[in-house]
Amino acid sequence: MALSDIDRQLLQRCIARQSHAWEDFVDRFLGLVVHVINHTSTSRSIAVSPHDLEDLASEVFIAILADDYAALRRFRGQSSLATYLTVIARRVVVKELLKRRIVPNQSEGGEIQHVEDQAGAAEERLANLEEVHRLLAELDGEEADIVRLYHLEGKSYHEISRETGVPENSIGPALSRAREKMRRASEGAASR
Repeated sequence: MALSDIDRQLLQRCIARQSHAWEDFVDRFLGLVVHVINHTSTSRSIAVSPHDLEDLASEVFIAILADDYAALRRFRGQSSLATYLTVIARRVVVKELLKRRIVPNQSEGGEIQHVEDQAGAAEERLANLEEVHRLLAELDGEEADIVRLYHLEGKSYHEISRETGVPENSIGPALSRAREKMRRASEGAASR
């Protein structure tokens, strides 16, 4: 889908720093950003609180604003603006979720909480990290690299393809196969 005239004008207004352009931009794309946050967190089985949702949306818009709208200036119009922003939002959200270590940890009130930097939580993170490394060891080198790059480093299929030499359209199927192997290995370890 090509760049629409409305989005082209909105881009030009933002880059030119016209009055109310940024507010119009946020109004137009806030729903998209919220959708990306919800989809990304759900696909990683991470629930986010309303506060986290607001923070993550802010981080996405800060990334778009950074370096005098550098992300918008790099846009070449080879896709819709929404598609381009979806990629940016997804990358920011994945990095922030990893950085913040938001995990599905239910409190009594049902709210999601951040992992605290206490000895017990640090021990749990170490055990989880050891489990991730054990599961990655079940995969061959290429599969392990793809899983690490996608899930741990938040890289896009394009970036993974460029780094590993695996065709971009083979990344998704490779991830699916790797996840299934890891699931079987995890279930096998749990039944022992």
